[in-house]
Amino acid sequence: ITARFNRNILTRINRELDAAFRLETFEHYAFYNAGQSRVEMHLVSTEEQVVDVFGTAVAFSVGESIHTENSYKYSPDEFMQLAATAGWHTEQHWLADKKLFATYLLRSS
Repeated sequence: ITARFNRNILTRINRELDAAFRLETFEHYAFYNAGQSRVEMHLVSTEEQVVDVFGTAVAFSVGESIHTENSYKYSPDEFMQLAATAGWHTEQHWLADKKLFATYLLRSS
C-alpha cells in the first residue's frame, strides 16, 4: 500500500504537469535516516531513462532516486518540547505497546 501511495506522486505529475513517467520503471524505497530522525521515501529509477515533464527532458540514471517524503520520528520528550515551542501544552499522552507510537492531548498555552 505504501509503495502504491508513493508512486501515486508520479501519476499526479503525469496528470497535472503533462509528464510521461512510466510508473513501472520506478521502485519504492524507504529507510530510516537515524541522523535526521526520519523515515525517508524515495522512488528509484530501475533503468536509464529520460522523462518529459512539462516540455523539459529530465534524465534519470539507474538507481537515481526522487526523494518524495519525510516522516519525522520523535521521542515523547522531543515531541512535547516541539509542541511547547509552537504554543501547545501536553495535557496527557498515551504510548502504544513497545513505545513505538504515541497519542497526545494538547491544549493551547
